[in-house]
Amino acid sequence: MKQSATLFLTGATGYVGGHLLAALEGRGVPVRCLARRPEALGRVGPSTEVVPGDVLDRASLRDALRGMHTAYYLVHSMGSGDDFARRDRLAAGNFGAEAKAAGVRRIVYLGALAPRGARLSEHLRSRLETGDVLRASGVPVVEFRASIVIGAGSLSFEMIRSLVERLPVMVCPRWVSVPTQPIAAEDLIAYLVAGLDVPLGEGRTYEIGGPERVSYGGLMHEYARQRGLRRLQIPVPFLTPRLSGLWLRLVTPLYAPVGRKLIDGVRNATVVRDDSALRDFPIRPRGVSGAIAEAIAGGDLAKPTIGPSRGRRTRVFRHVSRASTAAAPTEVFAAIQRLGGAAGYLSHNALWRLRDALDSLFGGVGLRRGRRHPEELVPGDFLDFWRVEAIDPPRLLRLRAEMRLPGDAWLEFQVRGGENGKTELRQTATFVARGLGGAAYWWAVAPFHNLVFRGLLLGIQHRADAAARAVSPAA
Repeated sequence: MKQSATLFLTGATGYVGGHLLAALEGRGVPVRCLARRPEALGRVGPSTEVVPGDVLDRASLRDALRGMHTAYYLVHSMGSGDDFARRDRLAAGNFGAEAKAAGVRRIVYLGALAPRGARLSEHLRSRLETGDVLRASGVPVVEFRASIVIGAGSLSFEMIRSLVERLPVMVCPRWVSVPTQPIAAEDLIAYLVAGLDVPLGEGRTYEIGGPERVSYGGLMHEYARQRGLRRLQIPVPFLTPRLSGLWLRLVTPLYAPVGRKLIDGVRNATVVRDDSALRDFPIRPRGVSGAIAEAIAGGDLAKPTIGPSRGRRTRVFRHVSRASTAAAPTEVFAAIQRLGGAAGYLSHNALWRLRDALDSLFGGVGLRRGRRHPEELVPGDFLDFWRVEAIDPPRLLRLRAEMRLPGDAWLEFQVRGGENGKTELRQTATFVARGLGGAAYWWAVAPFHNLVFRGLLLGIQHRADAAARAVSPAA
């Protein structure tokens, strides 16, 4: 890759965009990132510039795109509600028109594998349509079409992880047997970087995937095999994608809103039919087994050993704490982002160390992983025995527990501006218990929740207040 001009990147706060930005920064490539909330990207490399803007606000793109040579378009609106296809059309139209006006010479777009002419889901149809709208601008488009992305933190892989970890017996509808051609996250990023080598002035469409065609059921089977889990899949003919969305909401509630749209798309085979990517690029994607092994290693997931694995019933428990502060939302979120690692958890650290000792006793990861950076978090980062599942500064941070538990657990922080200039902070600990052992575990540790979680919340509040006073000493 020979590249000296600045690249333009949308979607840098997402899973693929964040990994692509890291890859480009690692090569010393100058990048300009567009973000609705620039603070969401945190600290970036010295060769990266972050500018405010929104693809749904055409005027905000004009100055942002000026002087750009190549632009990556990694935006979708799937999480925005039922009108996401309309929003995607509008966003792609805005971006294509302003890229053309700014003299952008190439757009690199990540779309989805889907057969033309088939009866497609709205999600797949929108992905194809977005590519068409970008091409209609007159700017040459290099489009990569991919199926399932396997990597720690990717939505498709985390859905598979959650289903297999939680369900000893899986009732599998017909879509579970539809063939896909997954690609490892690292190979996907390699293709996106290699898109810069496509000759200027030429638009190309490449279908990319690993060397194997495998169903969702096959992926779940391979994940279970590598994790040493015994899982039974029972095929049934009557569970439609719509009913499957409801099923997904019951068993993996945190992934259900977007996951349902993905499930609607798996009635179509998403496989590579054109091997031109293998001819034009030197990339040779790894197989399913290797991709899953790397994703598991990246997730560093501890094998659950506490509680009965045969439990079928699940119950959802929550512990909610609230606080308000005069500190700004950005100051509150900054305090949240600095949790863990050497800084600890602001209150009752002896109890956190006790939990570390118990986790380590049962072979878990404990607190020894620490954190990648003392102040910044991105999706997929480890944070002691947590994993960053979602982050949207300064509004949301959701951590998934990777300690050994008889169930699945999350810790979520929500920040919003309130009345009278106050910032409201809501902290929610969610535990999806697996069987009677999981429920017993929750009630056994419940007496400590008010101490630990309330102390954590008050510690965040005090840290944010101190930061606010440092900025405005007279306040």
